Amino acid sequence: MRKSILSSVAALGLITTVPAAAADLPLKAPLPFAERFSWTGCYLGGHLGGGFAHNDITDPVQLVQDSFLGAGTTVGVSTTSPSSAGAVVGGQIGCDYQFAANWVVGIEGSASGSTMKGNVTLPLPLGNPGENELVSARTDFLASVTGRIGYAFDRALIYGKGGYAWMGGKYNVSGVFQGINFNFEGPEVRNGWTAGAGVEWAFTPHWSTAIEYDYYQFANRNVVLSDPINVFSGPVNARLNVQVVKATVNFHMSDGW
Repeated sequence: MRKSILSSVAALGLITTVPAAAADLPLKAPLPFAERFSWTGCYLGGHLGGGFAHNDITDPVQLVQDSFLGAGTTVGVSTTSPSSAGAVVGGQIGCDYQFAANWVVGIEGSASGSTMKGNVTLPLPLGNPGENELVSARTDFLASVTGRIGYAFDRALIYGKGGYAWMGGKYNVSGVFQGINFNFEGPEVRNGWTAGAGVEWAFTPHWSTAIEYDYYQFANRNVVLSDPINVFSGPVNARLNVQVVKATVNFHMSDGW
């Protein structure tokens, strides 16, 4: 009987001691929820890609023949389309603001150097048999200032963009007419517009990468070409559009987490 009472007392003491000891143990902190990425902030970066330029150039035959033989000599209109492909490389800088949980608006400036160049050979009907002219078009740089709007899925951003664009390049018409060499050329800087879209992925709090497509449109414009060999000059009409696909890498100056 005495042994049974002692066993009961010991068991009661153990029961009361265990909760007290457990109460003295430090509580483990709950795991924090993962924070969403924020696109708000400014960034700068670089890009590399490829471009395709399509030129429509009107009256390059008239330019040569009328320069040598006098205005009104050439009958009819000649139009040629030297298209070209090449690389684009450059940089961009911009700022974004994320609102209403998932929407992102921003502004971006971008500039690219280009190797796009193409040429077409045209016959000169009033020249000697076999005489031609080589019509060349070159796009040296593209630049833009655009607004963009997108929808964010945490670290992924789908966006569209559009705005003001300008370009720089050169047109050239060279060859032989009635046995005389000629070389007309003229630099070109013109304004236009651009629109595009892309997908961007933030792979660290400060770095992101994107794939982007851009379309550039530059309207009809007369470009004056000059031939210093024979001291001639005259206009051709040129229209240009450019398509670019590029990969970008951006450094975000604010912590995206």
